[in-house]
Amino acid sequence: MEPRRLALYWRDEKGKPLRSLARLREWLASKQQRLVFAANGGMYRMGNVPVGLYIENGRLRTPLDTGSGRGNFYLRPNGVFFLTTGGRAVIQPTTAFRSGPQIRYATQSGPMLVVEGRIHPAFQAGSRNLNVRNGVGVLPDGRVLLVMSKEPVNLCDFARYFQRRGCRNALCLDGFVSRTYLPARQWEQLDGDFGVMIAVTEPVRE
Repeated sequence: MEPRRLALYWRDEKGKPLRSLARLREWLASKQQRLVFAANGGMYRMGNVPVGLYIENGRLRTPLDTGSGRGNFYLRPNGVFFLTTGGRAVIQPTTAFRSGPQIRYATQSGPMLVVEGRIHPAFQAGSRNLNVRNGVGVLPDGRVLLVMSKEPVNLCDFARYFQRRGCRNALCLDGFVSRTYLPARQWEQLDGDFGVMIAVTEPVRE
């Protein structure tokens, strides 16, 4: 996926979380935009509020979380996926991230799957911690690789997929709640209850 085609969404113009892929599609249609692809784009807490950093159209919506805690988000290194105004996609560990006016969209999540070509050191081959998962990586040519498993998979095997595709860095976005909308591949999961969503749209042609 070309980075320039991607955007992140959370709330509508009234400040209400969009929450589901169905609602995102409906809201975009009201703005004469057709949804081509969408998936949940990060973890969230009560009220559908993103956990950690969220930047939308250059505006900071929620701050970077450098603290400690339980769960996958805090399995260090965690990281940030961001898109620049110059059309680049970048994934960095949280400790390396620096905000600035060049960042158009950003979402923080965890754990990192691949860090500088290496699988996250905490992952274990053969782990029985199986879940449906979705994640994001940056390919060698700069395109974005968005992946969702159709069957439960452990983090090690999920990370290996990105590594085999040549991603130097990749980030886990979420687990069993993950959904994907990709009608071109007959994959239309319109339910869900999310915070941030990542999407590709195109103008509606009359």
